[in-house]
Amino acid sequence: MKEIILMKEPQELKVLVVTAVSAERDAVQRGLADNPRFEVIAAGVGPVTSAIRTTKALAAARYDLVVVAGIAGGFSGRADVGSLVVASDIIAADLGAETPEGFSTLDELGFGSSRVPVDASRAKRLADAFAAAGIPAQLGPVLTLSTVTGSAATAAALAERVPGAAAEAMEGFGAASAAQEYGLPVLELRAISNAVGPRDRSAWRIGDALAALEAAGTVLQEVLK
Repeated sequence: MKEIILMKEPQELKVLVVTAVSAERDAVQRGLADNPRFEVIAAGVGPVTSAIRTTKALAAARYDLVVVAGIAGGFSGRADVGSLVVASDIIAADLGAETPEGFSTLDELGFGSSRVPVDASRAKRLADAFAAAGIPAQLGPVLTLSTVTGSAATAAALAERVPGAAAEAMEGFGAASAAQEYGLPVLELRAISNAVGPRDRSAWRIGDALAALEAAGTVLQEVLK
């Protein structure tokens, strides 16, 4: 009599998507079309609030992956307004110390790390899928800052400090640190609404960035299975 081997059905990926504000959450949800595999939360602005509320969400339910998503500033020459950036690294760019020689990161100080690695293979697949869908997108470091950049000098200093920096936002490192604490892989996705540098509200294209975020949500559910 032959032994019957029962094969388990592949487990569906359960994804927590962390945004900052309700407009971002709603844009992502529209793109996902209420796909039950995805839970989308608005965790608040800044790395601390994001870390706390991501931790609470991870403690309350089982997830396989955390995706930080929202709009962001893009570095000139790296990420155009209206495009998407998929993080290759999530970096707390202002976490460290000023020294006579310049800024020192936590890594350089020996106090830990100001970087959280992303799920590199999924990040690459996601960027490729956006390109295939006709959505301008690229891989690059995404910086987390507690203070949004408002001058050309600060933008230049950040770009020099983190070669290839593509975008800056305020929540990635917090949510990613929570995911890391739970041993979960993480991704960060940003839709670019403005250029990093002097604050010119007349040039901001938040509506276009939210539309790109919605389009990204449609692709997310196809790639993250």
